Amino acid sequence: MSSGHCLCGGVRYQIAGELADPIACHCTQCARTSGNFAAMAACRSENLRLLTSSTLSWYQSSDNVERGFCSRCGGNLFWREAASTQTFVAAGTLDQPTGLRLSKHIFIGSKSDFYDLTDGLPQEKEG
Repeated sequence: MSSGHCLCGGVRYQIAGELADPIACHCTQCARTSGNFAAMAACRSENLRLLTSSTLSWYQSSDNVERGFCSRCGGNLFWREAASTQTFVAAGTLDQPTGLRLSKHIFIGSKSDFYDLTDGLPQEKEG
C-alpha cells in the first residue's frame, strides 16, 4: 500500500497494489506543470483511492489526456489518458519511503537546456 498527498493536504490518496518505477517525462506540458520535468509512477486506476479530494481539479491538457491537481496549493498529482486503465502519480507526492527507483527518461527531445541528463538511465526522444 502506498499513500501520498499534495502540499496542503487537500488531496490525499492511497494506492493498493504495485506502483511501476517512475519515468522522468521531459515533455513541454510536464515542464509547464512542474517547472522542470515530471517523475511519474504508474498504477492501475482501479487501485487509486482518493481519501480526501475536495480540492482536486482536473484539467484536460490535450484531446485524450487530463491532469489532476490541487486547486488550493497547485500541486501536480495525477496524469491519465482517457482510454487507459492506468493513472500516473507524481512521484514527489508519495509518502516516503517509496521503494521506487527512476527507470528512464522520455521526451528528451523536448527537455530544457538548463540541465543535463547524466544518470546513465535509458533515454527516449519521444514517449
